Amino acid sequence: MKMTGADLVIRLLERQGIRTIAGIPGGANLPLYDALARRPVIQHVLARHEQGAGFIAQGMARASGQTAVCFATSGPGATNILTAIADAKLDSIPVVCISGQVPQALIGTDAFQEVDVFGISLPITKHNYLVQSAEELLTIIPEAFRIAASGRPGPVWIDIPKDVQNATIEFEDWPEIGIAEAPIEPESAAVAQAIEMIEAAEKPILYLGGGIIHGEATPQARTLAERSHLPTVNTLMSLGTMPTDHPLALGMLGMHAAPYTNMALEECDLLIALGARFDDRATGKVAEFCPHAKVIHVDIDSSEIGKIRQPTLAIRADVDRFLTELLERLPARSRSAWIEHIEILKREHPMAMPGEDDPTQPYGLIRAIAQYAGRDAIISTDVGQHQMWTAQAFPFERPRQWLTSGGLGTMGFGLPAALGAAIAEPERNVVCISGDGSFLMNNQEMITAAEAGANLKIVLMNNQSLGLVHQQQTLFFEKRLIASKFQNGPDFCMMARSMGFDAVDLANEPDQETALVRAFALPGPVLIHAPICVEQQVLPMVPPGGANREMIRHQDPLHASART
Repeated sequence: MKMTGADLVIRLLERQGIRTIAGIPGGANLPLYDALARRPVIQHVLARHEQGAGFIAQGMARASGQTAVCFATSGPGATNILTAIADAKLDSIPVVCISGQVPQALIGTDAFQEVDVFGISLPITKHNYLVQSAEELLTIIPEAFRIAASGRPGPVWIDIPKDVQNATIEFEDWPEIGIAEAPIEPESAAVAQAIEMIEAAEKPILYLGGGIIHGEATPQARTLAERSHLPTVNTLMSLGTMPTDHPLALGMLGMHAAPYTNMALEECDLLIALGARFDDRATGKVAEFCPHAKVIHVDIDSSEIGKIRQPTLAIRADVDRFLTELLERLPARSRSAWIEHIEILKREHPMAMPGEDDPTQPYGLIRAIAQYAGRDAIISTDVGQHQMWTAQAFPFERPRQWLTSGGLGTMGFGLPAALGAAIAEPERNVVCISGDGSFLMNNQEMITAAEAGANLKIVLMNNQSLGLVHQQQTLFFEKRLIASKFQNGPDFCMMARSMGFDAVDLANEPDQETALVRAFALPGPVLIHAPICVEQQVLPMVPPGGANREMIRHQDPLHASART
C-alpha cells in the first residue's frame, strides 16, 4: 500500500472506529483535511473556535464512553485548544487531539504560526508525540488510542509536521487497532481484608467517584450498596451512578452537599472510596474529613492513593474487577441501626430547596427541566451557581447522563460539550444548563449546533453577573463587589435567533410552565432565557478552607451565625 502521511492518519482513524471529528483547518493541517475530503467516511464538525472543538470531542467521549478526536492547526489553533485538553486531563476523558505543525525544517526558527506544542502540552496530557516520519504514524496512532483508553483514561496529543503529512509511505500490513489494556486485577488478600473491614464496620459509607463511570462499574457499585446496606455519597463527577431517589443515596458530598450528607460523613467509621481522588471540594479541610473513619481506597491510578488522605487499606485495581471479586465473596448485611440514624439525619437536617415548585426560581426551574426534558435526558452544565443548583436538584438516574467540568472548572464547557453529546447520542434529549457569564465564553458554537441540527436545548440562567464570584464576595469579602456584575449584557434571544436557534424568553411569558412545555416540544436547537435574581445563593456552602461541618446553611449576610 502506498499513500501520504495525511491519508494514513485518516485511514488509521477510520480503523479505530472514528466517524466524527471536530476541528478547524489551517495552513499546517490542510493535508489532513484534504485526505478527509477524499474519503467521506468520517463526518467533520466545523467548530467556530478550537476550544469548542476540544469540548465537542469531550462531549462525545463523555456521553459514549469511547475515545473521541479533535483537530487543530499549528500556533494559535493549538494554543486555543489547550484548555479543552487540560480539562480532559483533570476529568480523565479519553480524547486524541491531532494538530498540524510547521515543517520540521522550520521548527525552532520562530516560523509563522509555530509554537512548541510538544512542550506546552506535556503537563496537560496523559501522553504526547511530535511525529518525525510518516512511518512513525503506523505505531503512534494505534498507541495513542491504547494509552487514552487504558487504566485511568486521559487525553493524548499528536503533533504532526506538515512535511510528515505530505510525505509518501509504502507498507504491507495495517497495524493492530489500539485498544485498552487488560484491567488490573486486585490482590485476593486485599479483597479479603476489605471484606473483613466492611463486615466489622457499624457506620460505613460508600464513596463513589468518577472512576466508577470510567470503569463501567455502576451496576456492581449499586449491588454492593444494596447487599451491605451502605449509605452512598457521590462526587460531582459520579452523579448518576446511584439514582437520587434510591433509599441509600446521600447525594453529592462536600462544599455544596446536603447538611445530612456531610453530617453522616462526620460519624462514619469506614469510608469505602471507589474511583475517587479526595478532591478538596469534596473533602473540605482534609485533616477534619471523616475524622473517625478507617479508609479503603480502590483506584486504578496508584498516584492518587495516599496523595490526599492516607488509606487504611490501599488497593490498586480496576474498580470493576475489584467489585466483581468482592461481590463473589461478600455476604449480605443488614445495618438497621445505622440506616435508621441516617433517616433521622435526613429529617432533622434536610436539604432546603426554596422555590422547588416555582419555575421562576433556580431549583424550580431545574425540576421543570427534569419534567419536560425527561429524567433520562443528558444534562451538560457550565461552571458556577447553575452547575451546583443542577447537581443538587436534578434527579440523575444513570451514568454518562451528567456532563460537567469538575477538575478544571472551565466556564464555556457546557454548550460545546452538549453538542458533542447530541452528536454521539442523537436519540436522547440533551440540555445545556448555563449561566450568562459562562455562556458568553463559547456561545459561538450555537452556529455549529444549528448547522448540525442538534437536538439540543440551552437553559440560560441570567443574573447579569458572575454569580458564584458575586456570592463569595458577598459571603467572604464583606460584600466588596468588584468585577462580578455586568454593566451591560446582550439580548440572548436575539443572539440565539441570529445563530439559527429558536428562542423562548421566560421574562416575557405570563405562564412559564406553558412556555417551558412549548420550548421543549420545539424540534432542533432552542435557547430558553431564564432571568434569575443576582442575590440568589447556592447553599449549603462550605467556606473555602473550612471543614465540611462548617457549612453555611442559610442565606444570611452575617454568615458566621448560620454555620452549623
